[in-house]
Amino acid sequence: MYKLIAIDVDDTLLNDELTVTEGTKQAMAAAIERGVTVTLATGRMFASAQQIARGINLNVPIITYQGALVKTLLEGEVLYERSVPTDAAKAVYAYCEANGLHLQLYVDDELYGTEDNDRIRAYSRQSNIPYRIEPDFSKLIHLPMNKLLMIDEPDRLDQVAEELKTLVGDRVHITKSKAHYLEVMHKEGTKGHALQYLAGHIGCTMAETIAIGDAWNDREMIQAAGLGVAMDNAVPALKELADYITLSNNEDGVKHVIEKFVLSR
Repeated sequence: MYKLIAIDVDDTLLNDELTVTEGTKQAMAAAIERGVTVTLATGRMFASAQQIARGINLNVPIITYQGALVKTLLEGEVLYERSVPTDAAKAVYAYCEANGLHLQLYVDDELYGTEDNDRIRAYSRQSNIPYRIEPDFSKLIHLPMNKLLMIDEPDRLDQVAEELKTLVGDRVHITKSKAHYLEVMHKEGTKGHALQYLAGHIGCTMAETIAIGDAWNDREMIQAAGLGVAMDNAVPALKELADYITLSNNEDGVKHVIEKFVLSR
């Protein structure tokens, strides 16, 4: 009997219209009625993720910022949090400045950019979150933050990731949530670490957990879960690691998993 299901948001729970289908909502509700804890595990900031969680009537701690923040929905209680080490954040900022990279910071669950450009506007629209402009990130970079995010062409970010691993890889976790998003968190700011914490918090074993995702940032939780599920639209490398491959995000892949592994048991 599975007791905890952690579901990625973008390209997993959400279809390409950025909505959750009624069928998926009903399957999640049925699992919850059976006593299963159903939660989100997303790279999104808490302010963005909580809108989705409330829209599907979840009332549980949710995993945000790639696992760097686990927080309750109603009380806003922080259960698990890991911030990027300040020296590493400063090094990433300096690298981005020297290489002309678009960098976004997240401070007190608010989104910051240095200039009002197409990249931060598009990100803001997708996340349904406002943003602030601070031209001088040196005023912010010493503050606690759950992640830093770079937006650029996929091939360039692959190169950047390798260079950042040499620069700060011993101190941070570096991953991609989308082909054009490169993210930097604390070493323990992964969805895998957060899933392990949440399992302990609700009192279940890792064997009793299901994790569902599509992107490389879901790798840690899919490897840690008792049942690691990749979407049919997942990146090929994630499919190779998964225990099961479900339907795509446009074919109710999450609903299929819940019905097959929870509701039919």
